[in-house]
Amino acid sequence: MLLEQLRPTDGALPGELLTELTALYASNHEFHAISGDFPDPYDIRPEQVAAALADEFVNPDAEVLLARSEGRVVGIAITLARHPDPADPDPWIGLLMVDAGAHGQGFGRRLAEAVEERFRAAGRGAVRLAVLDNNPKGLAFWTALGYEVIDHRRDRGLGRPCSVLRKELA
Repeated sequence: MLLEQLRPTDGALPGELLTELTALYASNHEFHAISGDFPDPYDIRPEQVAAALADEFVNPDAEVLLARSEGRVVGIAITLARHPDPADPDPWIGLLMVDAGAHGQGFGRRLAEAVEERFRAAGRGAVRLAVLDNNPKGLAFWTALGYEVIDHRRDRGLGRPCSVLRKELA
């Protein structure tokens, strides 16, 4: 699996890549039904994915990473070097999603480990993320990777109840 940072060209994503990313997002309709991030989780459109990613590209603390296997996009991770709350010292994983057709093949674990290694190499001692309370599969995935629940609160964007998890990177 290869990891690459995604940077739009002239503020836009190439059409072929946007098609791949839309397929990745659309394959995860179960997650999107839980999150409410898209109006219809069974009809995710390229312009919606482009708009969601555009919000990340304008944040200087955000990084969009693509995971590729055999030349195709199998996953995406969006990270934050700093959380908007200045009292929070850790970087965050804002999103980690693997193509639903590749679930159970280890791509999610390897993508999470690659993100952790990037933070470790940058001298960061821990990483945090939030899992929506109505996503038990997500919580099971992250706790299996050694993340521990440290807080329960509402997310900053939509006020959804979630668990905040943290992992030491030592």
